[in-house]
Amino acid sequence: MNLVLQGPGATFPALERIAALAQPARLAELGAHALRAEAVDDSAATRAAVELAAFEARIDATFITAGRRLADFGLVAMDMDSTLITIECIDEIADMQGLKPQVSAITEAAMRGELDFSASLTRRVALLKGLDAGALQRVYDERLQVSMGGEAMLAAVKAAGLKTLLVSGGFTFFTERLRDRLGLDYAHANVLEIDGGKLTGRVVGGIVDAEVKKQTVERVCAELGIGTQQAIVMGDGANDLKMMSVAGLSVAFRAKPVVRAQAGVALNFSGLDGLVAILA
Repeated sequence: MNLVLQGPGATFPALERIAALAQPARLAELGAHALRAEAVDDSAATRAAVELAAFEARIDATFITAGRRLADFGLVAMDMDSTLITIECIDEIADMQGLKPQVSAITEAAMRGELDFSASLTRRVALLKGLDAGALQRVYDERLQVSMGGEAMLAAVKAAGLKTLLVSGGFTFFTERLRDRLGLDYAHANVLEIDGGKLTGRVVGGIVDAEVKKQTVERVCAELGIGTQQAIVMGDGANDLKMMSVAGLSVAFRAKPVVRAQAGVALNFSGLDGLVAILA
């Protein structure tokens, strides 16, 4: 078993101090702010000590089977809002209506797993009724940013021959633009109904909830001729847990506690390209 330690502001003395807790056979530098400790003790007590020390130092600690590489996988599936991008699009759309606090509160509760996702989305979208559809382009142009390390992660994934899937409980207006902009292979999300240039407050067709996300990952894997154990799935909220549960490697990015607790990898401080160091 190996231990990968990394953080955007991590110094090597700090990384080495935490690595020493796992009694590694050797250390390998992985860049300016990351190292791999090889052949470590991965007992429950050691894991707990390492994870606590790392979190306090704002360093991500990942125990992973030695020898795992990006090329062992065939697909990276990503949630969109607060994972591939830094915002929750529906909250920013709501801000155009002066309703961001109300919608954000529902979004947060849904992401923590406290509300049914489909019901919460229906409630949030209903609040957008009557908004000029041009607000969507404003959110995309003015507020949407790719998360730290996102483009570097995608470049490494593509270079290793993996396909990419953006699967979101958000909206096709954004997933389709990101797919084209970032050269993603697949995208699936909800369709906002627009009539006469205004949002109607409804979603067209079925809602992309946790079950549909999981089914989408399974469908794309089947199309690629691979098992879901060859998929890496990245997410941040409770509605990502089902698709993460079928993956060969699940990655919680800036995630809610319920998601961090169940994921194989948690990136709390590093960018999305932290995945590359873990599978270097």
